[in-house]
Amino acid sequence: MAAPPTPEVRVLRGEDVLAHADALRSVYVDAFCAPPWNEDEEKAAEFAARIPRDARRPGFTAALAVAGRDVLGFASGWTTSPPFPIDRCYPQAAAGLGARRTEDWLCGAFEVDELAVRPGAQGCGLAGELLEAVTAGAPEGRSWLLTSVRAPRAMAFYHRQGWCQATHPSPDGKGIVVFLGPRHPARGLVPLPL
Repeated sequence: MAAPPTPEVRVLRGEDVLAHADALRSVYVDAFCAPPWNEDEEKAAEFAARIPRDARRPGFTAALAVAGRDVLGFASGWTTSPPFPIDRCYPQAAAGLGARRTEDWLCGAFEVDELAVRPGAQGCGLAGELLEAVTAGAPEGRSWLLTSVRAPRAMAFYHRQGWCQATHPSPDGKGIVVFLGPRHPARGLVPLPL
């Protein structure tokens, strides 16, 4: 019996990702419909509907982990354009950082929007490879992301990858936190302890 093919990470820019939209949706379902995310089919459909819009954003980049014909995982993001967005979870990020830090640290930086790996491909370093590949071209090394405090494994993963937590979780243990990438110049300005 032949060994399964070793995953290869491919970086795509802009609308080149659209040829892989169905595979990304499938990975999204596998990764996020289980705990701790517990997303449903409606959320997966919303994600799929966003792909064409997101692919047109400035700086859109996707990294895909491909083994043979199978997509095992992906990471995607874009450059956060000013003014700072006010939809989705962005207001929580701005509240945690304050207006000036939000503008200085996040606007013009590469925002990692999604990182997902199929459960059967987890635990072999693929997520770290995808995260590194999608942020490699971040302007001046400035990359950032949001994650939920309901996902301690995700938070621990980002810490292990050298990302710096820049905001405190809310007192009731719900909500999101902002992480700055390993090469973000504002890392040294993050108030401690976090």
